[in-house]
Amino acid sequence: MADNGSGTTDASVPDAPRGHDGPSIGHDGAPIVELRGVGKSYGTVRALHDVSLAVRPGRVTCVLGDNGAGKSTLIKIISGLHRHSEGELLVDGAAVRFGSPREALAKGIATVYQDLATVPLMPVWRNFFLGSEPTRGPWPVQRLDIARMKRTADDELRSMGIVLDDLDRPIGTLSGGQRQSVAIARAVYLGARVLILDEPTAALGVKQSGVVLRYMAAARDRGLGVIFITHNPHHAYMVGDHFAVLRLGTLELSADRGEVGLEELTDHMAGGTELAELKHELAQVRGVDVERLPEAGDLAAGGAGG
Repeated sequence: MADNGSGTTDASVPDAPRGHDGPSIGHDGAPIVELRGVGKSYGTVRALHDVSLAVRPGRVTCVLGDNGAGKSTLIKIISGLHRHSEGELLVDGAAVRFGSPREALAKGIATVYQDLATVPLMPVWRNFFLGSEPTRGPWPVQRLDIARMKRTADDELRSMGIVLDDLDRPIGTLSGGQRQSVAIARAVYLGARVLILDEPTAALGVKQSGVVLRYMAAARDRGLGVIFITHNPHHAYMVGDHFAVLRLGTLELSADRGEVGLEELTDHMAGGTELAELKHELAQVRGVDVERLPEAGDLAAGGAGG
């Protein structure tokens, strides 16, 4: 069992999740969600252009990019918040144009945002069913089926390897990694086939990031197609099966795990070309020793923090 960093143990989940080195579950199956030349413009501003991506069951698709790269726009298109203005968005091979997140959710596409959409003072079991609470008794005097909610929440969390001693505690008292894990388990229970995780490790420390990555791998192993949005190539490479790097709204890199190494992935994220151009410009400035500045390869080897 692994320590989750807050005194609670997490069982039944591998301590060190890794991306699949061989064929993954559903690797040869048809994509659940596919983007073909998708773009999005806001008036004269083109936020996304000609992005093609396939999300398959049982795989973690990592979408990486710096701030302003287009990650948020991509999330909004797939989750139904915004409609694409060019290209095609397909679900199960059929072209769709979502008008709302509810339409995307009806197709099995669930998004877990950084704020998690939880009520901090409500207990864990209540947040697990927030907006989808089961009831009992005849209408119009139906009541919340609290016993069923507690039992189901505990069973579903445990099936994902999440063991919480007290489901009555306010969810706001849990660690960031635990709250992310509860949100992941909730999406799985509510029938998600594609799980979009928006920078789930961005505000977490090393230990809590590991907790989230383990449960992300657990969701993949249950056959979900996972889209992991991140700016951290090290986190992506731990669990990723396919990597897509966005830069200024376009797809700079799209490669399976066996086609790209961590150093190359980090180099794309760090912007090796931009670093070379910057060194050339700084060479014209007096008092700057460009020979002491890192090369792109050195920057990749040094890693990128969260």
